[in-house]
Amino acid sequence: MTARHGESVSIWFDKVSMPSCPTLNEGFRADVCIIGGGIAGLTTAYLLMKEGLSVCLVESDDLASGQTGKTTAHFVNALDDRFYKLERFHGEEGLKLAINSHSEAIRKVEEIVNQDKIECELKKVSGYLFSLDDKEEDVLEKEYEAAHRAGLVDVQHLAFSPFQNFNLGPSLHFPSQMQLHPIKYLSSLAQKIIDGGGKMFTQSHVVEVHGGENSYVKTKNGSVIYCDSIVVATNTPINDMFTIHTKQASYRTYVMGFKILKGSFPDVLLWDTLDPYHYIRVEHSSDSDILIIGGEDHKTGQEAHPETCYQKLETWARAHFPFLGEVAYKWSGQVMEPVDGLAYLGKNPMDEANVYVITGDSGNGMTHCTIGAMLITDLIMGRENLWEKLYSPSRVSLRATKEYLKENLNVAVQYADWLDPKFKNNLENLENDSGIVFRKGGKMMAAYKNEDAVVEYMSAVCPHLAGIVHWNSSEKSWDCPCHGSRFDCHGKVIEGPANSDLKAADDNKDIPKYSPGEIHKSDHPL
Repeated sequence: MTARHGESVSIWFDKVSMPSCPTLNEGFRADVCIIGGGIAGLTTAYLLMKEGLSVCLVESDDLASGQTGKTTAHFVNALDDRFYKLERFHGEEGLKLAINSHSEAIRKVEEIVNQDKIECELKKVSGYLFSLDDKEEDVLEKEYEAAHRAGLVDVQHLAFSPFQNFNLGPSLHFPSQMQLHPIKYLSSLAQKIIDGGGKMFTQSHVVEVHGGENSYVKTKNGSVIYCDSIVVATNTPINDMFTIHTKQASYRTYVMGFKILKGSFPDVLLWDTLDPYHYIRVEHSSDSDILIIGGEDHKTGQEAHPETCYQKLETWARAHFPFLGEVAYKWSGQVMEPVDGLAYLGKNPMDEANVYVITGDSGNGMTHCTIGAMLITDLIMGRENLWEKLYSPSRVSLRATKEYLKENLNVAVQYADWLDPKFKNNLENLENDSGIVFRKGGKMMAAYKNEDAVVEYMSAVCPHLAGIVHWNSSEKSWDCPCHGSRFDCHGKVIEGPANSDLKAADDNKDIPKYSPGEIHKSDHPL
C-alpha cells in the first residue's frame, strides 16, 4: 500500500502487501459490480464468484487501503454495543439472530481459510469483557444475563482476573472468538478472486452508480461497467445523500502497538466497559511480540488536537500494563456507528432493487462485513436469508429514537461553523505541513502550507452536505465533522460520503495560489 502524505500506517502492512491491480481504462461487463476493495468488497466478490457469477471489483485507491487496513481484526460475537442494549433495540429474538450471524461469520472465515489453505495466523481465542470501575460492574451482570437469555450459556462471569502478570478485575469470559492477520487473509482472498477469473481494478474512482434495468457504474475517467447488480462496500455509502447518513455517525479511533517480551501476553481478545472503550490483542513478530491497544474514539472532525488521543491512550495502556516497551506502531481509523448498534446490510433504501450496501460496522467490521457479504450473496442468488430484516438498511428503529435525535442534533450544531468568529486568518503563524480554515468574505476557505512553506488554497466546504471541514493535524487531512467525509491535505477525497474533492482555488478566481516569497502583509489576499 502506498500511504498518503501524513497518513498513519498499521502494523499489518509490514512485509505484507495486497496484489497489484490495473486501473480500469475501458468498458466492461459483469454480473455484479462491487465498489470497494476492503473486507466487505473482497468477501462479496469471492462468495459471488464461488456461486458462478462474473464479478468486477473497483477500488478508488489500493486494495485494503481504507478502513480494513486500519483494523485490529477482532472476529467476535461479543458485540461492541452490548447485548443488553441490542436486546432493548431489537428484542430478544433480534439479539439471538445478531449473535447467530456473527458466529456464522466467524465460521465462514474459518471455512474459507481451511478450504483455500490460507496462511493468515488464524487462531481461535477467548475474549474477556472486563470492568476496571466499580460503577461499571453492573454492566457485566446485565451483559451476562442478556448473553444467557440469548443462548450463550458458555459465557462465564469471573470475579477475578485469570491472568498472572496483569489484573483487570472482574470480567466476562467469551469462548470461541477469533483473530488473524487481516492483510495476509485478504491478500490471499484477492489472489483467489483473480485466479478464479474475477476482475479487480484499483485507482479507479467511481463517480456514478445507476441501478435498475440498465445498471452501470462509471469511473472518473469515463470507463463504464455494465452489470446486473451493484454492491456498494465503501465503509460509508458514496451513492446515498441522506438516508443512511442520518442513521449512523462517523468516529475516529486510535491504535498503538507496544513492544513486549515474546510469550509475555496470552493470545486473547480484551475489551473494557468504558465509553469509549479500549480493545486489546497481541501480534507475534520475530524478535518481540506487539501488544495492540486501541481506544479514545471521538466524532470525526470534532477533536481539535488528535495527537492528545494517542497520549491518553498510551497513559492508559502503561497504567494497566506496566511491562510495555517502546511504541512500535500507531495509527488511526474510522468506524461507523449505527444508532441501533447493528450494521446496514442489504438493499439500499430509496434505490433500485438491485443496488446493495454494506455499512455501519459498529466497531465489529470484520464480522459485520462478512455477514454483509453472506447476506447480499443470498439476496443476489434469490435465496431467503434469516438476517435480511434484522440488518435491512431501510429499517426504522423506534426504540433508538433517542440515539437518532442525539446524533442528528450533533450534526446540526456543526453547521454553526459557517457563522463562528473563530475562523480568522492566521496564515502568518501557520507552521509548515499544517492546515488552517478561515473566512474570506462570505466564503469558507482552507489553506495547507507544505513542508517547503508553499501555500495551497481550496474551499473548506464539504461537497457532501456543505459542512465546514476541520484540519486533522495527526493524519494531515481535512475532516468533515458532519458526516465524516475526509480529504487529503490537497483536498482529494479519501473517505465518503463525499464523492468529489474539495473545490480547488483555481475554481475560485479571486483566491490565488501564493508561494512563500509572495506572502506579505501589504498584498496578502486574505
